[in-house]
Amino acid sequence: MIIDGKAVADGIRAELLARTARFFQIAGRKPALAVVLIGNDPASEIYVRNKLRACAEAGIRSVDVRMPAEVSTQEATEAVRRLAADGEIDGILVQLPLPKHLDPRVILAEIPAEKDVDGFSEENIGALALGREGTVACTPLGVMELLKRYRIPTSGKHAVVVGRSNIVGKPMALLLLNADATVTVCHSHTRGLKEICLQADILVAAAGKPKLITADMVKEGAVVIDVGTNREGGKLCGDVDFGEVEKKASYITPVPGGVGPMTVAMLLSNVCAAAEKRIR
Repeated sequence: MIIDGKAVADGIRAELLARTARFFQIAGRKPALAVVLIGNDPASEIYVRNKLRACAEAGIRSVDVRMPAEVSTQEATEAVRRLAADGEIDGILVQLPLPKHLDPRVILAEIPAEKDVDGFSEENIGALALGREGTVACTPLGVMELLKRYRIPTSGKHAVVVGRSNIVGKPMALLLLNADATVTVCHSHTRGLKEICLQADILVAAAGKPKLITADMVKEGAVVIDVGTNREGGKLCGDVDFGEVEKKASYITPVPGGVGPMTVAMLLSNVCAAAEKRIR
């Protein structure tokens, strides 16, 4: 079965409209997300535009903060600090990547954990590692939501995560571990990748390498989640050789239309959750 991430994301957005309406009745305002874009990277421009449009569709007020590429670290941190102190802002997102002269760790550190809707802060990552309540990175959270809505069990299953990035791989492994899966994390230095992947009941590909996962690496009936977003020959493709792996998998996510739409949907959900916590 092909997992339709777009359909699930559309359903979540419909649910969010009801949540934001309830929030407005209680707080007298809409949940608010501030998006900070530094420079004019074309891909970042598209991502930000999509996020702002998604906010409007979900009943979330967006604050579009633009800064020139030449901005200093001090100016950028002061801008984020002002947003952090603004009681009308519930979530802050700094679009990555930043211009090379800026240190993202310094700038992101200015976002309070309660407004960190990307789930990248040390406090939120620490909460995830300890199994405590916190904000979780949007893409791995979206994967878990897909598994939940398709009623794919994780307890007792062997999950293999290919990729160890701080944004996807590591939080993905922690979420699966917290969901009682037995988790193996593979990366560029892993030996015997094929043999490990063949053991997976749930295989999550998040390495950023086009068609890394081939059919001979997937056991019959495995659940295959493709987080990769790559361009090959001018076309979008994932980390999984979809055409061949689809024949062996019980469930599989396509690229595009699988995990991608869930990332934005979970960002909106995180904004709503952050706003709701502030009025409890």
